[in-house]
Amino acid sequence: MRGALLVARRELSAYLRSLLGYIVAAGALLIEGIYFQAYGLGSGPKLSSEVLLRFLDGTCVVTMVAALILSMRLVAGEREHGTLVLLRTAPIRDGEIIAGKFLAAFALIGLMTLTTVYMPLLIFVNGKVSIGHILTGYAGVLLAGGAALSIGIFASTLASNQVVAMIGGAAILVTLALLFWVARVTEPPVNDFLFALNLYPQRQRPFLNGVLRLENVLYYVAVAYFFLLAATHTLKARRWR
Repeated sequence: MRGALLVARRELSAYLRSLLGYIVAAGALLIEGIYFQAYGLGSGPKLSSEVLLRFLDGTCVVTMVAALILSMRLVAGEREHGTLVLLRTAPIRDGEIIAGKFLAAFALIGLMTLTTVYMPLLIFVNGKVSIGHILTGYAGVLLAGGAALSIGIFASTLASNQVVAMIGGAAILVTLALLFWVARVTEPPVNDFLFALNLYPQRQRPFLNGVLRLENVLYYVAVAYFFLLAATHTLKARRWR
């Protein structure tokens, strides 16, 4: 665990010293602000719960995309710059390297998400929503962001450069999201299985509506754990090539 925290501190420091973290954060905040104004508030009267739902929906998508962008450099970037060899020679296990990189990027995503809190709070000016609805929605956003981040890290361990890592992570993420559409045109029990695997929007919808279900929390945790474990084994396998 100590090794993971050392890697996390190193990665978080790298994010704060590079332009990538600031550009991704600024871009995410800009898009979320425009989305909140255009689709959340809109031009006509809306229910406060509808405004919050639309804001959380847009924020979730932006967070997952931001997670993919942040993850592409975590392993593939080190490989491109030749620093992965140095990291591997350190007395740190592969699992701690992956866990540390995940923690650093997830902390940055958490900070980005925290800076958007003022937008749902603006709803209280002319409307009323439940604090529990806001907290549940943000929990869903962070869980989806963590799952997307783990997928991106796994793709980063497979790729030889950051562009390929980004494309590979996006392909996996879109595939898991498209299961929702495939499930709609298939018969039981296949459609039930595909709905259960759907990353977005099926699993995210209860969070957006302010409903916290343990099965959905466990699903996102399981997805993150699976891809982080796969990333660890991929990194370990590449060590012996």
